[in-house]
Amino acid sequence: MKVAAILLLCTTLFYQGYSNTLDSCQGRCGYGTDSGYSCQCNPACEKYNDCCSDFWTLCKDAGTSCKGRCDENYNSQNPCHCNSKCPQYNNCCSDYAELCNAVSGDTSCQGRCNENYNSQNPCHCNSKCSQYNNCCSDYANFCSAGDTGGAITDSELISLSETLYALDSNKASPSQLILDPQALVSDSQTSSQSDLSSRPLYKYVDENTLFSRPTYAALLNVLDNYKRMTGQAESFTSQQQTEQDTFLRETMLNTELGRELFSFLYTKGIYASESEFIQDLKNMWFGLYSRYNGAMDSSGFEHIFGGEIKGGKVSGFHNWIKFYLLEKRGELNYYSHSFNGPWSGYPDVLGLQFKWDGYYKQVGSAVIGCSPEFDLAIYSLCYIARPGKQCRLSLGGKSLSIQTYTWDNSSYGNGKKYIASAYPVSM
Repeated sequence: MKVAAILLLCTTLFYQGYSNTLDSCQGRCGYGTDSGYSCQCNPACEKYNDCCSDFWTLCKDAGTSCKGRCDENYNSQNPCHCNSKCPQYNNCCSDYAELCNAVSGDTSCQGRCNENYNSQNPCHCNSKCSQYNNCCSDYANFCSAGDTGGAITDSELISLSETLYALDSNKASPSQLILDPQALVSDSQTSSQSDLSSRPLYKYVDENTLFSRPTYAALLNVLDNYKRMTGQAESFTSQQQTEQDTFLRETMLNTELGRELFSFLYTKGIYASESEFIQDLKNMWFGLYSRYNGAMDSSGFEHIFGGEIKGGKVSGFHNWIKFYLLEKRGELNYYSHSFNGPWSGYPDVLGLQFKWDGYYKQVGSAVIGCSPEFDLAIYSLCYIARPGKQCRLSLGGKSLSIQTYTWDNSSYGNGKKYIASAYPVSM
């Protein structure tokens, strides 16, 4: 009888322990949906109301800290990282240096603010590092902004993004842009390549009003200058080069929104003049580099605004106007969306599943209904302020995160990095 009782107790404890692992986020933060568990621990669980009870403690709050995470394996779902590679990729959590014993090395700005440039250092702590996208991850913590230029703080990003949002006078109104989103799918369904929407995403766009505006017209002229297949070298005529210049001038110099962005970056010491600002944007966005087989086949603008085909699937493609134009021509088939932002008007944010001429995009997120200048401004701001990281903004009191990536295989100027990608992240 005693033996039977002990066996029963052990069995009960085993299943109770096993059940607890299915109901906890311990060791599971950031990973995708797994139907084998009774609750989830990924960023989408809040939307679908299936988070584990300890998600907020173990994942959401802890996800931005290195506490207990030093030297962990890389997980692309984490907003910041705590391994030895994070200083190299500029995506360490803010307390990495403090908690992961990096403060005494060259990957921290502690005791190094305003030091002279040293090419041997993996990251830097002087007033120019923001301009060259090579600041150490804790630069903002240790090196406060001053008259000679310095870090862009989180609060400044939030404040400026709200200002840019308010200044977007060229955005579409609800009467000028009508969507038909149809099917909403979970993250686990985005890879199924199932066409769950029988109608186009764009029900109506007032082209006569929107596309006649100078910044829209300038964007349309540049969008058709690219070959979508990686591995095919790009080249531009003098006319196409002029179209790039016109796009930057119309969006950044001839709009109040663009001038506000320049004014902010000027006061931070990042650019000394409008001409320097525009020239750097041209290099950053339109400078060519190779994504495949050594051909000069890509740029930040082509990847983000135009979209590319690489490895048999759509790569990049985060612009609502290009999506509309292709869908209108019958070259793009909208399947579903996996997230929809909290905004009731425009700009809004959608994560889209679609096929472009037979090539699939699992999640193509885009800011919908914004002007070309707003798209260019927030991506440029985030790339300059948070290269290779998530950049937290605010639009109309609601949070928006932009993920940026640097192109590390080639550079322009004195080691400055091209923009590789930028796109909205689901909240």
